[in-house]
Amino acid sequence: MVKPGLLLKASLGAGMEFFRPPAQEITRHDELPSVSIYAAPVMVPIRSIGPSHGERIAAHLLALEPHDRYLRFGYAANDEQVRRYVAGLNFERDEIFGIYNRKLELIAMAHLAYSTDAKLSSCAEFGVSVLKTARGRGYGSRLFDRAVMHARNDGVDMMFIHALSENTAMLNIARKAGATIERDGSESEAYLMLPPADLDSRVTEMVEEKIAQTDYRLKVQAKQFWRFLAVVQDIRRGVRGARDKSAT
Repeated sequence: MVKPGLLLKASLGAGMEFFRPPAQEITRHDELPSVSIYAAPVMVPIRSIGPSHGERIAAHLLALEPHDRYLRFGYAANDEQVRRYVAGLNFERDEIFGIYNRKLELIAMAHLAYSTDAKLSSCAEFGVSVLKTARGRGYGSRLFDRAVMHARNDGVDMMFIHALSENTAMLNIARKAGATIERDGSESEAYLMLPPADLDSRVTEMVEEKIAQTDYRLKVQAKQFWRFLAVVQDIRRGVRGARDKSAT
């Protein structure tokens, strides 16, 4: 459901954050060294990704930890197999969703793959991956919700997930959504019946996609700004160094 107040708050917060200097996550060194300070945003911009983002998709998947890559693909995919997967993505038929950080790094993505069987045209499969550094923020669940909304609006009435049984994070997302899960040894299947699209789902997707596209453009502009500022600072340091050297 679209809540104007929430969207306005998210937009204002984003505008204030984009042009702050990029920095690493702060860590409480006086407490547990592995605990990072992170405040969940009011809204996570999730945008549709087209073929022009192929290199970023590949970089994201190649950056996954070995075990995470194993869970995502269901086998220990090597780099070449990952690249073949990316090269084989059908952006006209399927839908790819992504979450970018301020450095324009794809930190989480989902693949909503539509069935190629004419008899199962109203079915789609969901797959998701999140970088280790972006875990614990609910990105997997957010991407799942986004994919469900898009699938509904696209006439899909059943979404399923094929995952390794040890991939408890993925199966828990499906279970919380009300999916039926069937386990067969080392593999599991989750099935979720989707309600038909309505005015709210269509308007919500339209608004969220617009916000995500705007968010991405702002991040691009912010990155260009900080890159320009870095060049200016390098020039200033060079001039100052030359001045100091001549003075001595």
